[in-house]
Amino acid sequence: MKLKLLCSVSALLFSTVLWAMPQIGQPAPDFSLVDSKGQRHNLKDFVGKTVVLEWTNHDCPFVKKHYQGNMQVLQKEFTAKADTVWLSIISSAPGKQGHVSPEQADQLTQSRGAMPTAVLFDESGVVGKAYDAKTTPHMYVIDAKGLLQYMGGIDSIPSTKVEDIPKATPWFADAASAVLAGEAAKPAVSKPYGCSIKYAD
Repeated sequence: MKLKLLCSVSALLFSTVLWAMPQIGQPAPDFSLVDSKGQRHNLKDFVGKTVVLEWTNHDCPFVKKHYQGNMQVLQKEFTAKADTVWLSIISSAPGKQGHVSPEQADQLTQSRGAMPTAVLFDESGVVGKAYDAKTTPHMYVIDAKGLLQYMGGIDSIPSTKVEDIPKATPWFADAASAVLAGEAAKPAVSKPYGCSIKYAD
């Protein structure tokens, strides 16, 4: 009887977890986060625009690889489109690798020539976990209706070598371009690679 009850509880918990995970073609988890300038951003405020979410950690070697120029090129390309927003999200908890102050975040943006729309802070990790964000970088594309259309890796070669970037299939860039063209991302889900996100727990 106890075993049967335990199995039932486990099945319920498992189904709850599955239900909670972000799903392609379904509304992206809403959030409200403050950026490095002190401005609050709500996802629902961007309905009508394509939204890119980029989980980042400046100390991660995989992030450093793409900030040798690739990430900046992508940010410039997509934020140049009037209907696109790029939000870089830092989910590193205080005291852990990748955590920065708002001032440090702005210094990083300036020194690297980065061009996100905003850098958002998720110190509690609530938003990262809602999106099941696992690595830095981990990329997401949300369409103008607020539906999640891509989640996964920035490209197909999981290395820290800059010279691998032109050899890789640009999963994220292809997905974002497809969504902006009103087409389905193929693939819509890919395996992210990078450093594990340094959540509070």
